[in-house]
Amino acid sequence: MPHTDDGKISFWEHLDILRAAIIRTIAVWSIFSIVAFIFKEQLFDFVLAPKNHDFITYRLLGLLCKHLEMDPPAAFNVQLINTGLAQQFIIHLKTALCAGVVLAAPFALYQIFGFISPGLYSNERRYASCLVISGYIMFILGAALSYLIIFPLTFQFLGTYQVADDVLNMISIESYMSTLIMMSLCMGVICELPVISWICARMGVLSSAFMARYRRHAIVIILIVAAIITPTSDIFTLMLVSVPIWILYEVSVLIVKHSNKRQSLA
Repeated sequence: MPHTDDGKISFWEHLDILRAAIIRTIAVWSIFSIVAFIFKEQLFDFVLAPKNHDFITYRLLGLLCKHLEMDPPAAFNVQLINTGLAQQFIIHLKTALCAGVVLAAPFALYQIFGFISPGLYSNERRYASCLVISGYIMFILGAALSYLIIFPLTFQFLGTYQVADDVLNMISIESYMSTLIMMSLCMGVICELPVISWICARMGVLSSAFMARYRRHAIVIILIVAAIITPTSDIFTLMLVSVPIWILYEVSVLIVKHSNKRQSLA
């Protein structure tokens, strides 16, 4: 389509570029999803690993207890069940689609950045690229923290908890997958705290002095959030979850402080 008289891209050309980016993103997502669907065994070996007592988190926790001369966690065995005729196929399909989203996310972010970057100044493009990359990395780190620490400890506690010996736990795979995805999303969002803090600092609505003044309040909120995410009753697990979130808060304070200084010098 032709350009406008002043050399700028017309509205319909913007739509064509956006449509092409969306089509490419959907195509890449579909390819990754199909690959994940085909490699079912490898996909669910990874997804279902935290339910096994020999998962790396439980083994490391056992080594830590042995080093501290404490009783190691008892071995456990939780068998997942299926309660619907087509449920396993649907869960397989949903899990493959979710894996496709995670794998295709870098390409999707690249397409989004390629669409908006022509309308940005050079310094704005630099900030936008850093924002997109750091946001994705922090989300993946949060999801990994949930997969390796928070979800395994939560599953071990809730999966083996019994109100009486004659009341057996029969956990459905649907419950397992929904809890895993929910916790991963929650921790992924929580780990965006430094990125969100940087954005707020750039907008002038957040200062390091404010965050330092309300640090005690933030610690209380962090402990409450950690207690909600991990329903276990021991202080060790609570600290295991709350300390990384507190570190994220302190990192956010430093990021905001650095951003405030740069804005004051500008």
